[in-house]
Amino acid sequence: MSAQTYLAYDFPLLSAFWAMLWFFLWIMWFVLLFRVVFDIFRDDSLSGGAKTGWLVFCIVLPFLGVFVYVTARGKNMGRREAAQARAQQEAFDSYVRETAKSGENRGSSVDELARLSEIRARGDISDEEFRRAKELVLSGSGTSGP
Repeated sequence: MSAQTYLAYDFPLLSAFWAMLWFFLWIMWFVLLFRVVFDIFRDDSLSGGAKTGWLVFCIVLPFLGVFVYVTARGKNMGRREAAQARAQQEAFDSYVRETAKSGENRGSSVDELARLSEIRARGDISDEEFRRAKELVLSGSGTSGP
C-alpha cells in the first residue's frame, strides 16, 4: 500500500505561486540588505572602525549581520532616514524660494518698465530720459521703488 505524496510543484498554479513567493522574498531580502548598508554609511555617530566592523559582519554573515543590525540599531535607522528626507525637503524648499525671488525681480522689472512707459506717455519725461531709465532697469542696476 503506497500512497502518493503531492507537493506544491505537482500542481501548476501552486508551483507558480511558490516561485513568486520565493522571488518576492529574495527581493525583500536584497532591499533590506542595501538599506542596512546605506544606513551604515549614513550614520555619523559610528566611527570608521565601527562602520567597517558592521560592514564586514553584514558581508561575511549577511543574514545574521543584517538581523543583528536591525535589532540593535533599527530604531535609529528610521530616524536617520526621516532626518535625511527632511533635509532634502528643506533644501528643495530653499531652492524654490530662491528661484521665486529671482522671478519676482523680473516681474518688478516689467512693472517698472510699464510705469516708465506711462510716465513717458503722460509727457512727464522725455524720450531720452525714458531710454536711459529703460537701460538701467534692463541692466538690473535700476531700483524698483515707488
